[in-house]
Amino acid sequence: MKRRITLPLLLCLLLTACGGTEPPADSGVALHVFAAASMTETMDQIIGLYKDAAPGVTVVPTYDSSGTLLTQIQEGADCDLFISAAPKQMNTLEEAGSLAENSRLDLLENKVVLAVPEGNPGTIETFDQLAERLGSGDVLLAMGNSDVPVGQYTQKIFAYYGLDEAALAASGVLTYGSNVKEVTTQVSEATVDCGIIYATDAFSAGLSVVDEAAAEMCGQVIYPAAMLCGSPHPEEAEAFLDFLSSPEAGAVFAGVGFTPLTD
Repeated sequence: MKRRITLPLLLCLLLTACGGTEPPADSGVALHVFAAASMTETMDQIIGLYKDAAPGVTVVPTYDSSGTLLTQIQEGADCDLFISAAPKQMNTLEEAGSLAENSRLDLLENKVVLAVPEGNPGTIETFDQLAERLGSGDVLLAMGNSDVPVGQYTQKIFAYYGLDEAALAASGVLTYGSNVKEVTTQVSEATVDCGIIYATDAFSAGLSVVDEAAAEMCGQVIYPAAMLCGSPHPEEAEAFLDFLSSPEAGAVFAGVGFTPLTD
């Protein structure tokens, strides 16, 4: 995938060239990539592949919830490229004028699933059943915090079933995680009966998936990616974004259950 170099991106390139404070790619560039926690395994693998494609570029990843990463970017953290697990966080940056023009794209789609520990001790089988049992108070569910995309998707599922999250939390049937990896760990360690996570995290953790949320329950799970306008390495950031959209990277993403949305 190739994008034209727009005026803002050209200005970034010129400023980088004139400033003289950053080495060129072949002298060693550290490219800071902020990515949703659910991408940890795949991004680590892709970064390894990219070393052969661009040996002069070191990709430095930071993984966390998209909400936490957004806050860090807003507070001035070094970030050349951002990939969030939902459009909401990217929209915030776009509305603030923080994205390089025409660099934003929908990179991947994921699925929200209901995962259970080994052996399914809570005998949870479907989202319908979960909704009924949460109301009766005989099941413990792990979910993401409200500022975490996977938690926001869970809240949509609650709304779909007419469940009151505050009442459920007060009754003691919910536990929380600050990112999807924390929720996944609770399920893996069987400290809960089930958790609402992404299909890719369930795959990476070897968890059983008993149900998948339909689009009408929580919408599509889209991962947008974009370059930050203030990146000191716009050329290298664009090249890495192109690589993330390549068939080679797409095969890695698809291997854990992502659906690549670019050619």
